[in-house]
Amino acid sequence: MKTIAFSLLLVLTCLFPAQSQVVSQIGRENMRIPADERPEEEPPTPSTRSFHIEMDTTSIYYQLADSAQACVERNDWGGAERCFRAALASDPDNASNALLLSNLGTVLRHQHQLEDALKSYNMALDITPNAVTLLHNRAALLIEMGRSTQAADDLERVRSLDDRDVVSRYTLGMLAVEQHQFDNAKTLFNEILKFSPRSSLANEGLGMMYKEQGDYDRAIERLSTVLHDHTDAHLLAARADCLLVKKRLTEAADDIHTAIQLTPNDAYLYVLRAKLNKMRWNLDDAQHDIDEAVNRGLDREMVEKMLK
Repeated sequence: MKTIAFSLLLVLTCLFPAQSQVVSQIGRENMRIPADERPEEEPPTPSTRSFHIEMDTTSIYYQLADSAQACVERNDWGGAERCFRAALASDPDNASNALLLSNLGTVLRHQHQLEDALKSYNMALDITPNAVTLLHNRAALLIEMGRSTQAADDLERVRSLDDRDVVSRYTLGMLAVEQHQFDNAKTLFNEILKFSPRSSLANEGLGMMYKEQGDYDRAIERLSTVLHDHTDAHLLAARADCLLVKKRLTEAADDIHTAIQLTPNDAYLYVLRAKLNKMRWNLDDAQHDIDEAVNRGLDREMVEKMLK
């Protein structure tokens, strides 16, 4: 059996508002075959003649896995699903099935088949219950499904398995902030800083925590630390919100302007700009921004409430 480096696409998504996806990879098994040995569109099938033909089902398994990867690379999620399922059916006892099941789960998530994706992740974890990346993937899916308590169980398991895992601690911290469990959140973020003193995620988490607590000066300080190294529209919006509260309008205007340039279709940014214009008594401009936010999907009544 030939083995060459094979990278599997595994996406971790933590669905806090406007939070970007976190992408991770597994490369434990070698599943890519050379280009000149790629399978045909349809996998080989046994002959219908009467004589016996020996089939190398392992080879078919890796060919199908390679075809699935090719489908993923061109965003053909349906094709990837069919190839992954065919590979699993061709060799149900293959040691690499946990990886294929995890990737099948991710492909199903892309097709918004969340319950089926969860079943696939569950089966993968039945095979390798302590696989950190699989636990991260299932946790992200559970958060997407609104099952934060179950997600926290997976993340705590990762935390116990890996004493330097940043993402599990950050995500648990953000879940704690959402539930106003601020002491727990601070412990988790500071835990990251002990082994990663310049961690952007830890500083972002602390910034969001201080913002939620109404400690806007500390929030601005932490968010500025992150933004010094990396420009992000979501963090610019968060800092602008704090700056508006502190009536630092020029700085807030700069953050809002930059954020809109980065993500012009983010409706919340126009709410922020409407707030800024109201504070500057530019009421016509504020009304225009309200209309822009509504045009991008926000409910007008909700926008009006946000501005009061």
